[in-house]
Amino acid sequence: MIRAFQWDLARQVERLDWLVAQLPRYAAWGYDELYLHLEDAVEYPSLPGVARADAYGYRDFEKLVGAATRAGIKVVPIANLLGHTQYLIKTPALRDLNELRATDGSPLPRGQLCPLHPRTLVVAEKLLHDLAPFCTAGKVHVGLDESFHLARCPRCRAEAAAIGIGGHFAGHVTRLHALTSRLGLRMALWADMLALVPEAIPLLPPGLSACDWYYYPFARHPRVELFNFAPCDLAPALRARGIDYWGCPMNGAFRHEPLPVFGERIANLRSWWERCRRTAAAGFLVTSWEPNRLALEMTTVVDAAAASLWLNPEADDATALLAHGFARVFGLGAAGAQAAARAALQCDEHAFTGYTRWEANERWDGGAAPDDSVARYARSARFYTRLARQPLPVPFTASAGLLRYLATRDVFIRTNARAVLKLRRLLAKAAGSTAAQNHLVTYYVTRCRAGAAEFAAEIRRGCAAARVMWRRTRDPRAISPNETLLAQDAARLRAWRQWLARVARRTTAAASASPCCGRWQLSFDVRNFAPALQKVVVEQQDPDGSWRALVGRFTIEFRAAAARPRARLRQPFSVPVDDSDRPLRIAVRGLGQVAVGNITLTDGVEIRRPTPGRRRIIIGRRAPKHGWPEFSLEQNTGEHALVWG
Repeated sequence: MIRAFQWDLARQVERLDWLVAQLPRYAAWGYDELYLHLEDAVEYPSLPGVARADAYGYRDFEKLVGAATRAGIKVVPIANLLGHTQYLIKTPALRDLNELRATDGSPLPRGQLCPLHPRTLVVAEKLLHDLAPFCTAGKVHVGLDESFHLARCPRCRAEAAAIGIGGHFAGHVTRLHALTSRLGLRMALWADMLALVPEAIPLLPPGLSACDWYYYPFARHPRVELFNFAPCDLAPALRARGIDYWGCPMNGAFRHEPLPVFGERIANLRSWWERCRRTAAAGFLVTSWEPNRLALEMTTVVDAAAASLWLNPEADDATALLAHGFARVFGLGAAGAQAAARAALQCDEHAFTGYTRWEANERWDGGAAPDDSVARYARSARFYTRLARQPLPVPFTASAGLLRYLATRDVFIRTNARAVLKLRRLLAKAAGSTAAQNHLVTYYVTRCRAGAAEFAAEIRRGCAAARVMWRRTRDPRAISPNETLLAQDAARLRAWRQWLARVARRTTAAASASPCCGRWQLSFDVRNFAPALQKVVVEQQDPDGSWRALVGRFTIEFRAAAARPRARLRQPFSVPVDDSDRPLRIAVRGLGQVAVGNITLTDGVEIRRPTPGRRRIIIGRRAPKHGWPEFSLEQNTGEHALVWG
């Protein structure tokens, strides 16, 4: 069984010298192949304009592949050629390749490649020709994952209607296979689309490699999130068709996480390792995705820990595997490696993961839910404060420093939201006394200003941690996504201080919207009892009768507890509302149902509750268990109108 690892260079460009230095280490750990997810991170001589400003030059890429060859590692480039092809469509000369069209037939700015566009194969051939010299494993990976916009343009819709969506997808795979075969390359693809259209498998050409991915622990079979985590076993059908089966765990973070959830990463690795051995899989590929929010050395620890599956089979628990990983990456002794492994697993209890936590990256006025506990965020802040002081590797302590900031930010946002609502309530009670109101305003503004000054210092400390995380492996001249986030938080803090100044000058300004709390705040619980791909949206009706989305949020948690057909997940949801008299409703989009309850609308003085006061309202449609999932994140599948008693 081939043992492979992946670097996701599409999200950020690591320093070439750092990447080259890692290759002999991966070879020593027993890895055979390197998969490089590229998109626009490399220059394509035949497709000028595709590479982004900080992309690797063609000669730089030659150096990287040459270093891998000298280390004994073969390279497989990943060139997305269906879904995740915004890197091509963004180029004006290639915009017309988009599957998604406006009502006038013009291509939209975002979408994916149209498999039947007359120029698609021409562009694909140029791209593959440019990458062919770097395919030292004799293979190229063409992606094709998460291609949910299939059969949207007229020509593709007509073909899918005639031969089925599976035949439509298989036709694109077959045409790409012919291109790669002419270049003397074997073709690989991600297998998730085959779980959605299994009828395509008998139509595929033999000799492919299908990379089956799933990033949570599982007992026997991986699952399909869109089907409410129904189990799926593609291995028998692929084997019958003469297609190699690969198992693909994941080493790191989901999108905005600054640190892997280590215990679940190790459990996912072990699930796939056992499945690959049980199914006689052709390969085991440890993937990496969107690592630009974290210190890359911390995902390298997971890659190094994975190597113990074959180097140290006696290491049969997460602590032992991670200790080997820390020892290999940072050169720690046995005691230091064990301490680092235990600390990493403790971080899982305080993970910054899921859209509910990530929402604060975009807005601060979502923290006013009455039962959203401040205490648990304060505990996380204290935990990471202690962790950052321990004698751990620098990338680890820097990551702890950033996580300390994020937990402190959650405390800050929620504390201020509650302060605003309480101030309004007390001002209403003291309505007959100007002196009493002025005293209240002075007290609350003074207290909030002191908190703002303390939080400004937290932002500075968070920036220092973010810079350390970024600059160890990346271009120090570039601004990291975490530093950009902190700059946005600094701007929100300035807006908060300006709001406090307005309240200090004029008591009635306390009723106005602030960065931490709206004029009114709609709060409710979302109970995700059957996880799939739900998006909860709060909409308000405009005077012309149309409905406008105020805020939307996916329910995805990216945790093992949420990756099951039945779950008990409760998420607080809070939305600022400017006009409390216009109709409001809660809607669900995507796939699946949620239950909502504990609905309130308040300005801090008045509290409105809906009528009838049902404790549990189910919205949406059940997620399918099989078949091509027709869904839209722009259209509602269910709505609940809020009528106040």
